[in-house]
This record gives sequence, structure tokens and C-alpha cells, in this order.
Amino acid sequence: MAFVPTGPEASFFDALDRHRASLLAVVKQGTGKAPAGVTRVVSRFEDSVGLQMIPQCITRKIKSDSPKSVKKFALILKILSMIYKLVQSNTYATKRDIYYTDSQLFGNQAAVDNIIDDISCMLKVPRRSLHVLSTSKGLIAGNLRYMEEDGTRVQCTCSATATAVPSNIQGIRNAKFLLIVEKDATFQRLLDDNFCSRMSPCIMVTGKGIPDLNTRLLVKKLWDTFHLPVFTLVDADPHGIEIMCIYKYGSMSMSFEAHSLTVPAIRWLGLLPSDIKRLNIPKGSLIPLTKHDHMKLDSILRRPYISCQPFWRKEMEMMADSKMKAEIQALTFLSSDYLSRVYLPNKLRFGGWI
Repeated sequence: MAFVPTGPEASFFDALDRHRASLLAVVKQGTGKAPAGVTRVVSRFEDSVGLQMIPQCITRKIKSDSPKSVKKFALILKILSMIYKLVQSNTYATKRDIYYTDSQLFGNQAAVDNIIDDISCMLKVPRRSLHVLSTSKGLIAGNLRYMEEDGTRVQCTCSATATAVPSNIQGIRNAKFLLIVEKDATFQRLLDDNFCSRMSPCIMVTGKGIPDLNTRLLVKKLWDTFHLPVFTLVDADPHGIEIMCIYKYGSMSMSFEAHSLTVPAIRWLGLLPSDIKRLNIPKGSLIPLTKHDHMKLDSILRRPYISCQPFWRKEMEMMADSKMKAEIQALTFLSSDYLSRVYLPNKLRFGGWI
């Protein structure tokens, strides 16, 4: 059964359709290069992929005969043997499963996580090729149907409920756009306001803060499969911008797997620092930047990919000058449903993204 659009009339999506056409034009060039006017940066950053590990990176040596690293070496061999058995039997396990096989030996979950990342990097294969999965924390809702690896058919709905992000999917339906929402609370509020139904056909995803691997893989697969416009809705603060950058450009810790995780076509829909001034959000609804915020903002501004995003830089400089940040909830000053009924629809209709 096909989805029946219940959202706005077709002309509402004119700006989205034009944006998608421009994205497809870039894709059809076969290079994945950034649009004209964007300067390619010679660094760890590749504008068509994101942050990538460079060949001249520093290596870490683990020796079996060194007292300092003998335990780490033993743990690597232990996990490698488990991975071998998983691959041989064509079964999968989560990182949590591996930790609980001998929690006293591993000590903590972080030790397992770091070793699995090291093995994936050392073998130059995605973590999934090791048959090791992460427990999903993300949620997805909207006009989407897919089949899980075990054959289970899942149909997301445009209702007040969401589905856990799957670890693997076989088939996907289309939509007009994908909206990545930073926080679970905002995601749930949009569901309660029937945002997906009113903006149908669309898909919403949240990683509940910093996204896990499964959420990033799903966003990447939706982009690769349909090349539909992807937008982010994050707080107007350094932490929200950091999360947006992870989806778009990747993270240093997973740079060896950037090609399968990043979506450089992602656009910043909101909340923009310039929106705060444009909408006359009162100062009482804003939050002063902390010392940590200033340090994080300075760090982001120094990253190589920011030179490719002059509009992003302008917004961040505006935040630094004002010394204030704002959560998405600051929009409730205008009305309780301003975000879902006015802010987002206007942004999508009139191309209010950067």
C-alpha cells in the first residue's frame, strides 16, 4: 500500500524541489564535488566526504612483550577471536554483548569500544564488516517503510509514535525531505504536533544528542538511496553545531569510516543565531555562553571545513559577538506550537536554510 500524502499542496515544496534538483546536478557530475564557489581544502578534510584519516597519521604500537601494553594486546586478541567466530558463523553481536562475555576482564565498556574501533581502523573495514553492532538509541518517524535484515517489514507512520533506528535495512520508500532533530524532547514535541502528517511526505530522525553509528548509517543510506534534501534542527549553541558537523562532516574518532557515515549535502535549517534577532526573542529566553562554549566555538571556527561554509561562519561569529546561545525551546516565547506550525513550515517553503 502506497502512502497517501496528507500534507500541504505540491507548490509548497517548490523550494525543496529546486534544492533537490541542484543536489542531483552535483551528484550526476559523478564527482561528488561541492557546488561552484566552494573552495576545496587540502587537509584532513575532503569536502565531498568529510573528515578523513590521512596516510601520514600517527600510529600506536601495541607489543606482546611490553609490560605497559601486554593487557591491551591480550584484549585485542580476545576480541579478534570473538570477531572471527561471529564472521565464521555469520552472526552478529553488539558491543555490549562482547563486554558482558567477560566484564571483569574488560573492566569497562569504553575499553571494548576503543578496541573495536582500533581493529576496524587497523583492518580498514567498517565496523559492520566485523559483525559488531551498536545498540540503537535513535528514533525515526514519517513516510518510511523498510525491511530489516531478518525479513521483518517495518512501516513508520505519521503519528505521535516513533520507531527505533534499525541496525540494518534492506528497502526504503521515498519522501520529500529528511529532518534531523538534535534532541529527543524536540523530536517528541514535533510528533505530538503532528508535524510529519502536516508536512507529509517527510521523514524525521533523532540521534538523541550525539548520534550513534546506526543513526548516522541510516541518514547516509537515505541520502545515497534517494538523494533527498537533508536538514538539521539543532540548538543555536556550540554543542548543537558540533552535532550537526558530525552528521555532515564526521568525527575524528571515526574518520577512517567517513565515506560510509557522512552526508556533506546536509543543510542547517535552524535554529540560526540570526533567527534570534529576526524573531525578537527576548534576552530573558537566551543563555550566556560559558567558558567551555567559547572554547568549543573557537575550535569549530578553526576547522578546515568552515572555510567552505561562509554563511555558517557568519552565524557562529554572530553568536560569539552576542555572547548568548539559545535552545530551540526559546521559540515557545512566541507560541507553544510556533516551531511546528510557523517556523519550520516557513523555513521549508521559502528556503530558509544555509
